[in-house]
Amino acid sequence: MIPDFIAFLIGGLSYFILNVSSGQKFPQPLSHEEESALFQLLHEKDDQNARAKLIEHNLRLVAHIVRKYYAAHMGQDDLISIGTIGLIKAVDSFSDKNGARFATYAAKCIQNEILMYFRAQKKTSSEVSIHETIDTDRDGNPLTYGDIIKVEDTIADDIDEKWKIAKAITYIRDRLTDREKKIIIMRYGLNNQPPATQREVAEQLGISRSYVSRIEKNILDRIQQYLKGDGEK
Repeated sequence: MIPDFIAFLIGGLSYFILNVSSGQKFPQPLSHEEESALFQLLHEKDDQNARAKLIEHNLRLVAHIVRKYYAAHMGQDDLISIGTIGLIKAVDSFSDKNGARFATYAAKCIQNEILMYFRAQKKTSSEVSIHETIDTDRDGNPLTYGDIIKVEDTIADDIDEKWKIAKAITYIRDRLTDREKKIIIMRYGLNNQPPATQREVAEQLGISRSYVSRIEKNILDRIQQYLKGDGEK
């Protein structure tokens, strides 16, 4: 199982989704000037604080779309979480050069993300255990569904986990080797990349899938120990 703080790290969703699902008051919308200034900071300086503000101050758009178009759906919190993924993608890909308003662009991204979720649900015809052995790798080790599926974004259970994000990111940036960084970035879809399976990572790096698995587990264990305060100093 992936530690909560790693799931929280992926995509940076948890703080925002928790605000929505727990019924907290939304931040006020940004003015056009404020929004433009934040996008400029994001595009020119990769300012992550600007990115966070753009996401946070547009969360009400996600809730509005879910409540307006999917009011009869039982899983409102799930749809808000999925719609927030679309919002984050909109923030990361938006350009005002074509004259479009961000709200218009973001609404389409949010709708698309929810529609993709519904399509994926229709394709799921049966449930299987992720621990079921389906093959063996070239080293003779069992290969399960859990080893080949992509790691999806999840929601942290407690907003108090937020402080661990900065520490985990710092550890990844400062303590990992180049190969270790590449494996974690590819596996968990960091730096706006799509997440990759262990097999895909192994093929790109020219190493075995089992070696990728061992490195990944070692990194997560080290980060976990670091966050507990009894790991590397």
